[in-house]
Amino acid sequence: MADQIGTQTALMTDRPVTAFLDVLASSAPAPGGGAVAALAGALGSALVSMVANLTLGKAGYEGVQGRVGELLGQSEGLRRRLAALIADDYDAFMRLSGAMKMPRSSDAEKAARTAALQAALKGASEVPLQIAEACAAAMQLCRPMAEIGNKNAVSDAGVAVLLAEAGLRSAALNVLINHGLIKDAEFVAAQRARLDGLLAGSGVRRDEVYDYVVSRL
Repeated sequence: MADQIGTQTALMTDRPVTAFLDVLASSAPAPGGGAVAALAGALGSALVSMVANLTLGKAGYEGVQGRVGELLGQSEGLRRRLAALIADDYDAFMRLSGAMKMPRSSDAEKAARTAALQAALKGASEVPLQIAEACAAAMQLCRPMAEIGNKNAVSDAGVAVLLAEAGLRSAALNVLINHGLIKDAEFVAAQRARLDGLLAGSGVRRDEVYDYVVSRL
């Protein structure tokens, strides 16, 4: 199973966009919303990087080169992180699917299946929570990049925040759907607190960046 998951994981991030979309649109249960959430965040991070790269070395932006370089380092780290989480989300789902298919003919088998299922559910909620955290971090880069980045690409900073916030909220849904099946109330409460902290004010931050970008167009 581990080798199979590893092979399929590589295909998640290596396949052409059209092939990924074909699988996404099919009846295959994965990739799904979690992978799309990570992809949205990765796209938002990539746009922040694009604005940064269009600013570095450009005349008229000499005073912000250091800060833009810092933002670029952060956005690139998040882009790589979120790309990896696309595959991690697929892996987590496959482990959950495997646990669901475990035999349950005897009490011992039922107990083993329940334990494996609960562990897999926790993993399946932790990955989208990490996606949400990375998307929230990507959102934080959009306003400063819109303010100091190349003015000809300010609209891209606006698109970036919309994608990052969409990724955050999409990931949140994937956390919550697993919470309904996890029996460990303390674990669920801790994750919910982390998630609520990420979501708090995210819509306001999104709108602030969007409105700022519109004001500069």
